[in-house]
Amino acid sequence: MDRRQTLITMKRKATLSTLWIFVLLNMIFRDIHELVKPGYLEELMTGIVNGNQITDELLLLGGIMIEVVILMVLLSWILKVRNNRWANIIVGTITIVLVIINNTAPDLDDMFFATIQLIALVIIVWYAWTWPKLEVRND
Repeated sequence: MDRRQTLITMKRKATLSTLWIFVLLNMIFRDIHELVKPGYLEELMTGIVNGNQITDELLLLGGIMIEVVILMVLLSWILKVRNNRWANIIVGTITIVLVIINNTAPDLDDMFFATIQLIALVIIVWYAWTWPKLEVRND
C-alpha cells in the first residue's frame, strides 16, 4: 500500500473508532441521565426496573454489550481492512438491533439518546460498507 492509501485507511479507521466512542458516550450518559429521573433510584434499589427483575445474568448481558462497543473502539484501529470492515458491519448491525430491543418503554430522553445512537450506528455500518474496494484488496 502506498503512502496515500495508508493515510486514507488510517483516516477511515480513526473515523470509525471515533464514531464508536460517540456511541459509547451516548450509552453511558443515557444511563447517567436516568439516575435523576424521579423514583428511578428507589426503583433500582428494589431490583426491579421498568417491570424487569435485575439479575446477575441481565447485568452480565449488559456488561458484554457495553464491552463489545468498547472493544470496537480498539478493533477499528488495529484490525486489517477486510476484517475491520466486516467487524464494523456485523457489530454495528447487532448493536442497532440491541438498541431497538432495549428501548421497550421509552420516554422522551430515551428516544432522544436511542435516535442519536441509531444514527451513529447506521453511519458506522454505511461507512464500513462503503470502504473502497482497492483498500480492501490491498490489505
